[in-house]
Amino acid sequence: MSGEKLVIKRNGYPSRGEFVIGTVTRVLDFGAFISLDEYENKEGLVHISEIAPGWIKDIRDHVKKDQKVVCKVLDLNPKRGHIDLSIKDVNERQRREKMQQWKNEVKAFKWLEIAGEKVNAGKKDLLEVGKRIMREYDSVYGAFEDCAFEGPEVIAFVGDELAKAIYEIAHENIKPSSVKVRGYFELKCKAPDGIEKIKKALKEAYKASTDEVDMKIEYIGSPRYRVDIEAADYKLAENILKKAVNRTLKSIKKAGGEGTFFKEAS
Repeated sequence: MSGEKLVIKRNGYPSRGEFVIGTVTRVLDFGAFISLDEYENKEGLVHISEIAPGWIKDIRDHVKKDQKVVCKVLDLNPKRGHIDLSIKDVNERQRREKMQQWKNEVKAFKWLEIAGEKVNAGKKDLLEVGKRIMREYDSVYGAFEDCAFEGPEVIAFVGDELAKAIYEIAHENIKPSSVKVRGYFELKCKAPDGIEKIKKALKEAYKASTDEVDMKIEYIGSPRYRVDIEAADYKLAENILKKAVNRTLKSIKKAGGEGTFFKEAS
């Protein structure tokens, strides 16, 4: 597809309290105007008092034209077309998460273009498809993610050929997210070969592992050992951790030593 990149924008207005991403279009002494990247023809204002904490001598030290910013929607008046925004009310974690969501969405727009090329769909058709996807999923990336794990049938409403093309791209590019659990063993054995018996007990932990998980045990400092387990979901990770703990503690006690385990709070 030649020409301008495909961008699917939402109709209507954002909600109060919503985090939005935008581009600074104008910086004036009293505030900055922000074009909302996710919404069709919508612009908001960040008053100088909402730019950053504390007194601001020069607003241009904080925001510049064409800068990407994450804002919180403070208030809106659709009748007047007013959207009041805040930059200072967005913490670093919220900013990072919103930026990552937008990066994922931009990737999904590109993937939709590629899928469209495979089935000879025009830009106008893809814009309509994108709008419908947003009504069903709230984000284009969300549809690709669902399709990657559930198959093309979940987005059959876009048409069989395009759904199949989207699935192929999603399956290739989106991998299952993983979760991690961590805990600590405290193992002691006063026997002459106590170190070997502790090593043997820790090897028992690895025997509880499967191809579906990644387990790593590290020496932290006598008598403590850290165990990390990464899996597709918490249920699987917790199940493997429980088996690993039981095998290890049983082994060290059988060898005449003693052991305890505590899990790190998630």
